[in-house]
Amino acid sequence: MRPLAALIGEIGDGALLAVPPDYSGVAMAATRALIRRGVRGLRLLAVPQSGLQTDLLIGAGCVAAVESAAVSLGDLGPAPRFTAAVLARRIAMTDSTCPAIHAALQATEKGVPFFPLRGLIGSDVLRFRPDWRVIDNPFAGGDPIVLLPAIAPEVALFHAPFADRAGNVWIGRRRELVSMAHAADKTLVTVEEVVDGNLMDDQTLAAGVLPALYVAGVAQAPKGAWPLGLAGRYPPDRAHLARYAELAKSEAGFARYLAEHADAAQAAE
Repeated sequence: MRPLAALIGEIGDGALLAVPPDYSGVAMAATRALIRRGVRGLRLLAVPQSGLQTDLLIGAGCVAAVESAAVSLGDLGPAPRFTAAVLARRIAMTDSTCPAIHAALQATEKGVPFFPLRGLIGSDVLRFRPDWRVIDNPFAGGDPIVLLPAIAPEVALFHAPFADRAGNVWIGRRRELVSMAHAADKTLVTVEEVVDGNLMDDQTLAAGVLPALYVAGVAQAPKGAWPLGLAGRYPPDRAHLARYAELAKSEAGFARYLAEHADAAQAAE
């Protein structure tokens, strides 16, 4: 186990950082720590979409590029700092789809340079992705298929309910976290609690465990997904998220939010 500051010290400027969707265990305490540290030039890979985490990092000037199927605050509307940054061309945005991002990570998991995928033929997304190649199915002529280059994040970062002292992390049914961890050079995890014993020895829990083999570091961070929720532990803080959505519509409002929730006074997280 490590202190949170030491854990996020593994994320350098310009890193290709894989992050999960808002419903899947977002490491928000770690995100605030990254903002306080002043990380710059991050290239975010949303697996397969993102919201508050990406919006915060962009607004704080930490992000150079984003690849995602979507960035939004869900029923609270567009992600305002993301939208402003794209319109002002302050970040590079690469549009993708949920299946495409999962497939590209699976290519890295399997140790192959690309992965074939249907469903993109004729789409505008494909038109603007010169790195995606359309070929004829070599086993059936006249059957086009898209090849997606493998994606290998430098770091995967997420929050989970608990880990044991050996570094095994329980993620439950969130299989996108498995793909992130398998594909990344290193996986960093914050957890609500650290438990005794070995999670891999419990037949009830083992199927939902990410083995320590795939985990480079763990830090304990109670309520580490707040103001987002963590399934089975606590719901999203709807009032807080609504206030963020309103404040972040302007740069002044966002700066006020950041001063309240991500400045050095919060360093005890």
